[in-house]
Amino acid sequence: MYHFLESDATRNEKRLIWAVNRSVMENIGFALKKSGKKSRSHWDLFRRLLGIFTILLKLTGFYNKGYGNAKTIQINELTLHFPNLPAAFNGFRILHLSDLHIDSIPGFAALIIQKISPLKFDTCLLTGDYRRDINGSFSHILKPLHILSKYIQAPSGTFAVLGNHDTYLMAQYEKQSGMELLINESVEIVSDGEKILITGTDDPFNFYTESALLSLETRGYDFKIAIVHTPELAKVASQNKYDLYLCGHTHGGQICLKEGTPLVSHQFEGKQFNHGRWNIGNMTGYTSRGVGVSGMPVRFNCPAEITLITMAK
Repeated sequence: MYHFLESDATRNEKRLIWAVNRSVMENIGFALKKSGKKSRSHWDLFRRLLGIFTILLKLTGFYNKGYGNAKTIQINELTLHFPNLPAAFNGFRILHLSDLHIDSIPGFAALIIQKISPLKFDTCLLTGDYRRDINGSFSHILKPLHILSKYIQAPSGTFAVLGNHDTYLMAQYEKQSGMELLINESVEIVSDGEKILITGTDDPFNFYTESALLSLETRGYDFKIAIVHTPELAKVASQNKYDLYLCGHTHGGQICLKEGTPLVSHQFEGKQFNHGRWNIGNMTGYTSRGVGVSGMPVRFNCPAEITLITMAK
């Protein structure tokens, strides 16, 4: 069972203000950072450079190998221990999906469903980036997302945040997507009279606002989980005594050297946040390598992942 901390009326009012602010940021094409700096998106230039790199991969015969790698998704199962985890949530399982980019590979939803179908989980948490591009139409991803949503429904709810590739307009299709969007807000999960809190923020990579920070200033819970598209708010979450921080965005590099070092990284918080488990103070964090691909549909030395986390005392 779950319920939001705020009333529907309050949530709707805040959602309207958020949509207005987000629409302005999207339309002017500036990325607003936590540092206060603004930078204009160079996505078109980046896409042209990726096009050149794609041609080189095809000429050298590596493209097909990378494309096959991108379609091969690993199930990464891990158990995380928390001494303060409420007893009712001992063994609670989280399906973590990030960076679906579901339109980057034809028929990709079916590949994800094939992997997810045998899994058992109590909640599903998605940490953003559902389409390939950062602007333009997104109507073509609604059907595959709707089909996928039938396989990620969970007894304790399915919750999602937006990423830097997502638009505020996607919030209009929240019900059809089968996911409850957390936009700088929290939801309470209840089991046998005990509670945990899940807080989701808007994307801080391109669309940072103070509302994201304020949403993490929660009190009165023994155990709290933050879901954010990027690792950028990890220190803030740790300062506010969150226990688990789930994110993605990095794709683990997507194209890496044999030792796993990314050739290109859009992650600036430190290499420890590129992928996998990390810690800040008493908070455990996990950065997913992502399910899908961005830019070009290839992966090297960086397998796609679906993460199944079991929480234990």
